[in-house]
Amino acid sequence: MSDYMFMLESHLTGDQYRVVGQVQAAAHDAGLSIFLTGGAMRDITGGFPVRDLDFTVEGNPAKIVKALVKSAGATVVAEDEKKKSTELRFPGGVTAELAMARVEKFGKIGSKPQISAGTIHEDLMCRDFTVNAVALSLNKASLGLLVDPGNGMGDIERRELRTLHNYSFYDDPGRLLRLIRFKVRLGYSLDDRTRLQVENAMEAGMLDKISSEALGAELRNLSREANPHDLIKALEEEKLLGLYSPALGAGKVDYAALMKLQKALQLLPFGVDFPMDQMPLFLSVLFEKLSPKDTAAVVKAAGLTRAETNALQKLAPAAKKLEKALQSAKLQKASALYELLSTTPGEQILYLAVHSGQRLVQDRIKNYFAKYMLMAEEVTDDQVVAAGFTKGTPKFTKAKHDMILKHLDARPKKVAAPVEAPPPPPPMSGFARGSGTRRANG
Repeated sequence: MSDYMFMLESHLTGDQYRVVGQVQAAAHDAGLSIFLTGGAMRDITGGFPVRDLDFTVEGNPAKIVKALVKSAGATVVAEDEKKKSTELRFPGGVTAELAMARVEKFGKIGSKPQISAGTIHEDLMCRDFTVNAVALSLNKASLGLLVDPGNGMGDIERRELRTLHNYSFYDDPGRLLRLIRFKVRLGYSLDDRTRLQVENAMEAGMLDKISSEALGAELRNLSREANPHDLIKALEEEKLLGLYSPALGAGKVDYAALMKLQKALQLLPFGVDFPMDQMPLFLSVLFEKLSPKDTAAVVKAAGLTRAETNALQKLAPAAKKLEKALQSAKLQKASALYELLSTTPGEQILYLAVHSGQRLVQDRIKNYFAKYMLMAEEVTDDQVVAAGFTKGTPKFTKAKHDMILKHLDARPKKVAAPVEAPPPPPPMSGFARGSGTRRANG
């Protein structure tokens, strides 16, 4: 096993590592070369938690996707026919993207690129920053081989962000926003050449060339970050927040609410499945101080969809109903609270973590995150199988659910305090020892 394969195994969660194996096997069966790329490799080698798995295939990944849906229980979340990419969600909550290795050529500044199939090397050289242009071969003939044409590993070690070529911000001006997001999330600095490229792009008016589509894509990416307060603050300091609305650029941001959201996101246990649509949650906080007119301006600038705005409008009323349910006296048992919150969309729970003024509601949410979700993880599939149920069947699912509820309500066994041995008798005086000896001799 190569050092990088060992690093992969030791840095991924059990569910993530299982998905890597399933994708690797499906690619082998399809006769296609596949690589773990981008953010996953950056985070593994940089020491960050891996949130999503990104795979690049030399060829059309449709055959692999079909096999994973059929054999691994994956579901399709989103597809991009032009880029030949598919986002999948696997049992256990792991998300992964499979995309065709591609070459992107830009006809003019800010335009959509012309896409064609390419090699893994060509694909990596078309990416934004060197730290995102590293790949690991999952192919049998070259398993564990690192592909790093831009020396991204060196930049990860130096904790620097560097573009792959001089016209990066001209080809895609949206990368100016993306740069800030990575800088804040990773805590990296900009190398001198990239800093100069940013200044030149700004002076050349590249901010005005950022499309509505790019603004929307970056807003969605921002919504999925764990540090929304720090990101929005950084965008405001760089005078980039006004691209979405002059109102946001003029300081109409509720930073106190954003900090509450950031702290609430940090409550989530890492590696535990927590289904959540973070976009409406993020928008609800970002729009906190905006007028309907200013909100509409952001929606238009970012090209948000009707489904996204509908989800935003429904969030607060749904969370209010949840708040009432969380105050019920029927939730005294841990199992009752777990049953309620484990079947509730995550964005509603976190909305209350940010906005609810009810102490009982806040305490129950914290208990769910800090105790009950972790206790539920203690009930393993192996335990359910050992109880006589076949994995993947409805009876298995119900049995595991019942075992979790029983485990949550079980009182911890009291460990009896160790019985201390009586202390040894004190040493006898010299007289007692002497008289005892004399008695024995007599």
